[in-house]
Amino acid sequence: MPSADTPAPPRRRSGLPRTVDAPVKHTAEPRAAKPDASEQTASERTAPTPRAVDHTEQAAEADAAAHAPPAEPAVSRRRSGLGSNPTPGPVSSPKPPPESTASATPEPAAPDSARARPATSAERPVAVSRTRSKTALWWAAVGIGGVVILAAAMVIAAQWFLGTEAGRNFLSRYPGQYEQPDAPGGYPWWLNWAHFFNAFLMVLVIKTGVQIRREIKPEAYWTPKWGRQRRISLTIWTHNALDLLWVLNGLVFVTLLVATGYWSRVVPTSWEVFPNALSALVQYVSLDWPTTSDWAHYNSAQELAYFVTIFVAAPLAIATGVRMSGLWPGDKPMLNKAFPVEWARAVHFPVMIYFVTFILVHVILVFATDALRNLNQIYTGQDATNWTGFWLFVLSLIVIIGAAVAVRPVLVAPLASLFGRVGR
Repeated sequence: MPSADTPAPPRRRSGLPRTVDAPVKHTAEPRAAKPDASEQTASERTAPTPRAVDHTEQAAEADAAAHAPPAEPAVSRRRSGLGSNPTPGPVSSPKPPPESTASATPEPAAPDSARARPATSAERPVAVSRTRSKTALWWAAVGIGGVVILAAAMVIAAQWFLGTEAGRNFLSRYPGQYEQPDAPGGYPWWLNWAHFFNAFLMVLVIKTGVQIRREIKPEAYWTPKWGRQRRISLTIWTHNALDLLWVLNGLVFVTLLVATGYWSRVVPTSWEVFPNALSALVQYVSLDWPTTSDWAHYNSAQELAYFVTIFVAAPLAIATGVRMSGLWPGDKPMLNKAFPVEWARAVHFPVMIYFVTFILVHVILVFATDALRNLNQIYTGQDATNWTGFWLFVLSLIVIIGAAVAVRPVLVAPLASLFGRVGR
C-alpha cells in the first residue's frame, strides 16, 4: 500500500478522452477531489463528450481552460491588441463551474424565417439590377412627363403670341419664307435617287453604329490583306464600308447641286432666312401652319435644316469617323494632339442623334403637310396628287427594312472576305 508521501497514480478522466492527465503544478491549494458519479448533476452526466485530441499537452490545456474562471488580464490584452490567445499562467485551484451555469441549457436557435438572412453574392446583382431598372423606369416616366408638359406649354405660348398685335405684325413682316428668284424649281431625277440612297444607307449606318456601342464580344473579326497587324470586328468593318458608300453618295449629290445651281435651294442667300425661320418654327409649334402652299414644302426653317445637315453635320460625322477608324495615322503625335480621339468620340454620337431627329421630324412633316403631293415630288419628281408616290414610299420602306435585317455577320462575311480574312 503506498504511503501518504507517495504520489497517487494518474487518474482516468470521466467523460473525456482516455489520455493520461499531464501533471499540473499547484501553487496554493491542492486540486479538489472530483465528486462521484452519484453526486454529479444530470447536466454533468449528459454533457457532450469533447473531441479527442492527439497530444497530452493539448488535453491538459483544454482541461485547465474549462475549469479556470475567465481572467480579466486576458480580456484587457485582447482589447489592447496584444493577441487573442495569450499564454496562460499557472493554474491555481480550479473549481467546477456553478450548478446554475452547468445546468443551464442553450436557447434553441431561431428559424431562418425569423432571422434576418443577409443576401448572398448571387442575389446581390439581381437586387441591384432590379433597383436600377426601377430607377431607370422612374426617370423615363419623369422625362416623358416633363417633355409632354413642356410641349403643351410651348404650344400655349406660341398660340398666345400669334394672337397678340406684336405676333400678328411679326408674322406679316416675316411669313416664314423669303423670295429666291434665281433658285431652280422642281425635283430632278438625280435628286430623287440621291435622296433614296441617302435614306437607305443612313438607316444601315445608324444600325451598325448602335451595334458597335453595344457589342461586347464580336461574332467575327476582319483582318485586311495589306495590314495583318490590324484586326477589327466584322461589325466595325460593315459600318466603315457603309460609311464609305454614304460618303460617295454625298459627294455625287453635292457635285450635282453645285453643277446644276440647286445649291441655292439649300444654302441661304439672305440674312432674312433667320427671322423667317423663327417665324416658321413659331407657326409649327402653334400647330397652325399652311399645309397646301409652297411654304409647307420649302420654308426658311427647312432650308436652314438642310444646310446644317449637308454642310455641317455630315462633315462632322465624316471627320470624327475617320479619326476613330484605322485610316487615321497613329504614328503622328502632333496630329493626334491637335485632333484627340476623345473629342471625336464625344462628337460622333451626338451627330448621330441629330441625324435620327432630323429623319423623324422630316418624315412627320411630309405626312402632316399634303402627304400625297410631297411623296410624288420626292419619288417621281412630279407635282401631282395621286397614290404613285405613296406606293413607291412603301416599296422603299420594304427594301430598307429588308436590308437592315439582312446586314448580319453570316451574310456580310463572304463580302468582307473579298478584301481580307474573316475569322474568330
